[in-house]
Amino acid sequence: MSTAMGGPALFIGTDTTYVALVRPRLDPADPEVRAAAEQAGVSPEEFAGPGTVWALMWEEDGVDGGGFELPGLRDAEAEDFVDRLLAELSFESGPFTVAAGEVLSLQAHPAGEGCRFVCAITPPEGEAETETVTFAIPAVDADALRADLADFRGSLA
Repeated sequence: MSTAMGGPALFIGTDTTYVALVRPRLDPADPEVRAAAEQAGVSPEEFAGPGTVWALMWEEDGVDGGGFELPGLRDAEAEDFVDRLLAELSFESGPFTVAAGEVLSLQAHPAGEGCRFVCAITPPEGEAETETVTFAIPAVDADALRADLADFRGSLA
């Protein structure tokens, strides 16, 4: 179904270690979505949903990962998080922390043309996992991240 996903998505990290804030939008006409809906016993439209619910996902070293929905998150809050992260990255004044509510905290360590992060994820009440997950995200290119943040902001419009 990955080919059918649309909507805003922000990935911070590498292919194997990342944190992602996404608002997936599935196409009910996609054959994979239709097959998954049939397997779930619902219509493709119901399976695809409205495409308005945000989710937080992560993976560490290509093995450990997880995710959960953030049904109360609004686009404006996602945009605020990105704006604060982008502003801090632009100052390049040293380590800083940017949080997205109580579920995500990114401790950034800019160095030269890169930036590495320590990510702390705390699942909201009601999730099966209740313990905070903390892991390091290897250095990413700061200019590429700034461009990704700007693209993400544009996808919210």
